[in-house]
Amino acid sequence: MFLLMMLYLVLVLIRPQDYPALADAIGVPILQVVLGLALIGWLASRAKSFAAPQYLLLGVFLLVLMVSKIVNGWPGGALVQLLKFGPIVAAFTILANAATTPQRVRTTMWVFVVCATVLAIHGIEQAQTGIGWTGEGLSQGTRIQYVGIFNDPNDLGLLFVMCLPMALYLSSRGGALGLRRLFWWAAAAVLLFGIYLTNSRGALLALVALVGIHVWQRRGLVSAALFGGAGLVGLMLMPSRLSELDIDESSAMGRVDSWYEGIQMFLSDPLFGIGADGFSDLHYLTAHNSFVLVLAETGIIGYTIWLAFVGYCFRMPLAVLRMRRAPVDPATDAAWAAERRMASTLFLSLCGFFAAAFFLSRSYIILLYLLAALVVGYYAGARQRYPDLPVFDLRKDLILWPLFSVASIVFLYVLVKVLLATA
Repeated sequence: MFLLMMLYLVLVLIRPQDYPALADAIGVPILQVVLGLALIGWLASRAKSFAAPQYLLLGVFLLVLMVSKIVNGWPGGALVQLLKFGPIVAAFTILANAATTPQRVRTTMWVFVVCATVLAIHGIEQAQTGIGWTGEGLSQGTRIQYVGIFNDPNDLGLLFVMCLPMALYLSSRGGALGLRRLFWWAAAAVLLFGIYLTNSRGALLALVALVGIHVWQRRGLVSAALFGGAGLVGLMLMPSRLSELDIDESSAMGRVDSWYEGIQMFLSDPLFGIGADGFSDLHYLTAHNSFVLVLAETGIIGYTIWLAFVGYCFRMPLAVLRMRRAPVDPATDAAWAAERRMASTLFLSLCGFFAAAFFLSRSYIILLYLLAALVVGYYAGARQRYPDLPVFDLRKDLILWPLFSVASIVFLYVLVKVLLATA
């Protein structure tokens, strides 16, 4: 089951099934076949767990996606959403149940980083020759892209930012006369260069946020603010689209307009929204914000469920990082330190993903739910190793998440108003 999920992850990221030269030759939906085999293996196994609240939340979110189409006048759209999002729910469930040991979590990180590095190398070739081995050329003549779900430079940058903490974590383990550390350092360097070649402002801002959060964890808020400001200025001085960052610039203004339109869509149908995948039917641009997209398309009900799902993913590694344990013995203390490093890595990967996704409509992509599955699986294993870690019970947070949901909607509304007023 776990090996099949690693193969599935490779197919999701490397995507040979989307290569123009191979698409017709393969002839079978290989991604779906591998996921189906993994599902059969999981169903046949005895090691099933639904203890984490994310399992229920994701299942209910799928139901809301289906209902959002029915209440907006297209009953057939419910089946479309089931076929589209159902495999994501299955992939999340299987991987979260499989990746519960430190070795399996590291193996999953290994696959993420190696595959992302392959995509970055493809981008480097693309930048040098104008076309990569997939047959894809540069986007807009200057920005690297890949195939399938990564044919947008912004998606490619999001993947690289998300995998960077994993590469640095893997480099900290050493071994093989230092060659292992050198390999992962090289992978991290390639990912950094790949972020630059995507020329994605969202990815560059996410990189600054990622490093700033890491400095905050280590040195405090003041140091993080100083570094973040200096890093942002430095990136704006580099020859990239970030130097054009201005609220009056057409691309930035288009994003703010999309956020405004998304909020108006929510206000027009606040319970179930305008229906999943309906944003582009009502506006010439996508939402350009993963939070606004869910809010507009699924209303307050779907948004609150999705926000709770995301929130628990952040709370799990934070629970490990916030726990203080008295020193016991060198071996036990070293094991706890390793546990904290893994939790910190997953937390930073989540931060990198959502910092980039704040400027992109990536609420439903498989990448988010595979990362979430890794977090859930890790925390399930961590609780087995350290039973004093907190148990997250959705019943205790039934008031918390609606309050957070309303507060975040108010924040988005005020943010859009301020940005429009200053334009």
